[in-house]
Amino acid sequence: MSEQKMMHATEATNLADILERVLDKGIVIAGDIKIQIADIDLLTIRIRLLVASVDKALEMGINWWQQDPYLTSKAKGTDIEQENRELRKKLERNEELKKRLERAEAKTT
Repeated sequence: MSEQKMMHATEATNLADILERVLDKGIVIAGDIKIQIADIDLLTIRIRLLVASVDKALEMGINWWQQDPYLTSKAKGTDIEQENRELRKKLERNEELKKRLERAEAKTT
């Protein structure tokens, strides 16, 4: 019978080496999942995964965590605040129209 020799890699890469390379180069995985019916959002899932050193991320221009209102209180002009202001204006307008309608109905009776 012939003997089979097991071959080994001469340069083994360990987990620390791989992690060092990833942090140096950076890996970004991003995705959004949105389920809508008739322009009504039923479900929104935002997935953001960044594996890099902070310095490397900033160097690559990745800084979404600095503006995301869910991750920082320093985010400027969030969409939610703008939407709330618009909804308040619409509510005030509806209340005014409701009062006018009630006054018009009272005059006709």
